[in-house]
Amino acid sequence: MAGKTTEAERERWEEEFARAPVRPTVTFDSISGEKIKGLYSPEDLAEFDPEESLGYPGQYPFTRGVHPNMYRGRLWTMRQFAGFGTAEDTNERYRFLFSKGQRDLSVAFDLPTLMGVDSDDARAIGEVGRLGVAVDTIDDMERIFEGLDLNQVSTSMTINAPAAIVLAFYFVVAERQGVPWERVRGTCQNDILKEFHAQNEFVFPPAESVRLVTDTIEFCANHAPKFNPVSISGYHIREAGANAIEELAFTLADGFEYVEQSLARGLSIDEFAPRLSFFFIAHNDFFEEIAKYRAARRIWAKRMRDRYGAKSEASMKLRFHAQTAGSALQAQQPHVNLMRVSYQAMAAVLGGCQSLHTNSMDETLALPSEHAVTLALRTQQVLAFETGAANTVDPLGGSYFIESLTDRMEEAAESIFEHIDKLGGVMKAIETGYFRRVIADSAYRYQREVDRKERIIVGVNDFIDDSAPSVDILKVDLATEHMQVERLKQRKAERNSERLNQCLERVRQAAANGENVMPALIEATRERASVGELTNALADVFGRYPGVPGG
Repeated sequence: MAGKTTEAERERWEEEFARAPVRPTVTFDSISGEKIKGLYSPEDLAEFDPEESLGYPGQYPFTRGVHPNMYRGRLWTMRQFAGFGTAEDTNERYRFLFSKGQRDLSVAFDLPTLMGVDSDDARAIGEVGRLGVAVDTIDDMERIFEGLDLNQVSTSMTINAPAAIVLAFYFVVAERQGVPWERVRGTCQNDILKEFHAQNEFVFPPAESVRLVTDTIEFCANHAPKFNPVSISGYHIREAGANAIEELAFTLADGFEYVEQSLARGLSIDEFAPRLSFFFIAHNDFFEEIAKYRAARRIWAKRMRDRYGAKSEASMKLRFHAQTAGSALQAQQPHVNLMRVSYQAMAAVLGGCQSLHTNSMDETLALPSEHAVTLALRTQQVLAFETGAANTVDPLGGSYFIESLTDRMEEAAESIFEHIDKLGGVMKAIETGYFRRVIADSAYRYQREVDRKERIIVGVNDFIDDSAPSVDILKVDLATEHMQVERLKQRKAERNSERLNQCLERVRQAAANGENVMPALIEATRERASVGELTNALADVFGRYPGVPGG
């Protein structure tokens, strides 16, 4: 019949395809090692059931998105990650971003804060305010948000080991602004499991660390129902060297562990699951990334409904923030990073993200300059308003390639879940070093491909240009650390020591007795207890974790 592909035509194409020259040395596999065919056709979806695997946007299994009209109703949140120096420095950067069109916040903390160490601690020397903002007491937290109405903005906070402490700080800031906790919106990363897999910013042992996460989930379910107490994060797993399939599987496995711990606490699935959120990377392999997001939604929906008994669709919806890949940025020819970030951001949007951070071109060299961060935000704005990417829902849905790749990623992830179960679950897999071994192996394979030029990285292993222009970078004033330390010493001297010590003892008691520690942390925050003092109080009960196998 005219217009219909015949078997003869297919055989002719296959013959011509087989004879056609192929670019030498370059791999056509995905970054995860999935074999990518030269052409996809209806035969690749012979057993594909659109009703079961796709459905409609905003409906189970949410493969096509968590909202019926997606970006036609509301664009993704453009949430640029920012923080450096003192609280005042960071507040100034937020005001700058707001002047450029950003509407919500994302806080980057410095390394001492991330590790639960005060700025006046000897271990903090040289790191105060360097890679994020220094936060020691509620005074710093208040200055960060000075003039920013927490009744109007949503705030994301990237912190893990001392997340419960920083969350207490944030709730007290809202309290002092007169904003009821019931109206506070935002997300605390608070995903300690991925720290044991990849990022290493842990303080307490795994079981005690997960207990703190569960405390925050329970507290928010009861007191801050619009706040996401945890952002289950594949981003750092991928940055450590995992491939896309491992990022997908390890992240969801961590999410299932938090669900099971919360159920064991006595919470019902529909009481807390709607406020669990996710954080994925947007890496270089454009179509693999899109398929990863779609597979993640489908896996989560099935597990929430079929294994954990969720009745509310809100519990089945996997909502996620995406950030373009920091590890994909290159110091060579940094202006080329603008293009990398643009394509990665497009993948996140076509994959249905709820919020997005676009990295700045200079982030391999320093914290972003005002010029670079403006261009990063403009990248999202061009994507949203000029490309047409937001005009229709799931524009790649039904693609032979995308649907086939989504199915394969789901199958591969399920295989990893089975292996983790055989090891005894996530906690046992951490103890045996499973996650770290897998990530290290994938990082090695990827680097070998780059070294062999099987994967081309522009400006690094090909298209090298030593004459490419440099960029101006942000430099944090060395005086910042001295100023922060002196100010902290003054704050500590001004406090009521007796009341403070009573509050710290109350934190220890709550930790020892198995109580939810959030009320005690909030009480101590009001007395200006520091991040380091509260971390030490918890460590007095929980102990400190020295490391994990393979670390």
